[in-house]
Amino acid sequence: MNDMATGGVKSAERALAILELLTRHERPLTFTEIARTLRYPRSSLHGLLRTLVDRGWAEFDPARRSYTLGIRTLEAGNAYNRSLGLVDRALPLMEHIRDTLDETVHLAVLDGVHNVYIAKVDGRQTLTLASEVGRRLPAYATGVGKVLLAGLPPEELEARLNEMDLVPVTSRTITDKDKLRRHLALVRQRGFSVDNEEYTLGIRCLAVPIYDVNRRTVAALSVSVPAIRFTPAHRQRAHRLLVDAAYRLSAALGYRSGARPQPSTGDHRGSTTGDTRSRASTKA
Repeated sequence: MNDMATGGVKSAERALAILELLTRHERPLTFTEIARTLRYPRSSLHGLLRTLVDRGWAEFDPARRSYTLGIRTLEAGNAYNRSLGLVDRALPLMEHIRDTLDETVHLAVLDGVHNVYIAKVDGRQTLTLASEVGRRLPAYATGVGKVLLAGLPPEELEARLNEMDLVPVTSRTITDKDKLRRHLALVRQRGFSVDNEEYTLGIRCLAVPIYDVNRRTVAALSVSVPAIRFTPAHRQRAHRLLVDAAYRLSAALGYRSGARPQPSTGDHRGSTTGDTRSRASTKA
């Protein structure tokens, strides 16, 4: 049999599809679930899974007869972060924000229709958050996710919106695509986003973009705050710290925008119809 499929190696494409499937699910998957989703021949799937387990890319739980990601995926993710250098550069800045505000700080990137957290520093205040490093959350329902979506070219944004099912996570989640489009337009215009308890009730989040040398939004930096502490003064202080950190990280990635941006003094109250930052301050 010819092992080439649409310009790629079929066995490699199938192995990667298995890893992508395990990545999308946060629970173990049985052989039957994998086979039903991917529709591969069972004999081929057995061989692929055995190879992935033997090489450490997947793990098999004999008690549950199920598969999860293996330790090599963590090693690869850490190597990716080291090669990019973004996490290493970001952590001291995130710790400074945390130490100044005593709030939790996140760094995230976009993967399909999800944002993935690649770094997190916790404040001393105990918060119930679903934002562990490596966790994938629906981008339409988070502050970092909305910043990352707003940074996409229009045609790419539409393609990803077509893949989204805007399921309500809380009563404040945006569930209408036209409303989300208008919201993202305001995020682009003002340059920041506020998660108004859209993923976790009682928690609000202020997020700003990070740019690369080609002026693309490659990551988002955020502060998560209990709604009761999200006062105008606290918001603006968090905003200033995020803008400064985003400027430094973007510059480290080669982004150049001329004069150093100044934080906006505009309205940070926001709602699910648009919580953003001034365009001047987004070029960080």
